[in-house]
Amino acid sequence: MLMPKRVKWRKQMRGRMRGKALRGAEVLTGEYGLQALEPGWITARQIEAARRAIVHHMKRRGKVWIRIFPDKPYTHRPPETRMGKGKGNVEYWVAVVRPGRIMFEIGGLPNEQAIEALTQATYKFPIKTRVIGRQDGTGDQA
Repeated sequence: MLMPKRVKWRKQMRGRMRGKALRGAEVLTGEYGLQALEPGWITARQIEAARRAIVHHMKRRGKVWIRIFPDKPYTHRPPETRMGKGKGNVEYWVAVVRPGRIMFEIGGLPNEQAIEALTQATYKFPIKTRVIGRQDGTGDQA
């Protein structure tokens, strides 16, 4: 699974997800992309599940680009623990995704197959997404 090799700080604050994606909002290398329509945290497990769904549907053709990386540590306190005693341990890693962000790109496939592969990946995420094409920037709502 994806996670940083090393980080400057072991634990982070939650932060806020206001506004739209400042960068990473255009399809660059592939022909089709999966665009986030809502803000949210995407876990490393969800990214891996979506990647596997896309690769399975592509049947060893084409290429996949993952445009998000989980670099934010998610901490969690053990159940039935009293207040105090500091922040919890890092349980997993998340990627902060704002609306408009392209999460996956694929290329080298026929149109219907590419759209279907990305549609399979949408079921793995807790946020609303859509499949967009490179040419016009708009695509099928998923």
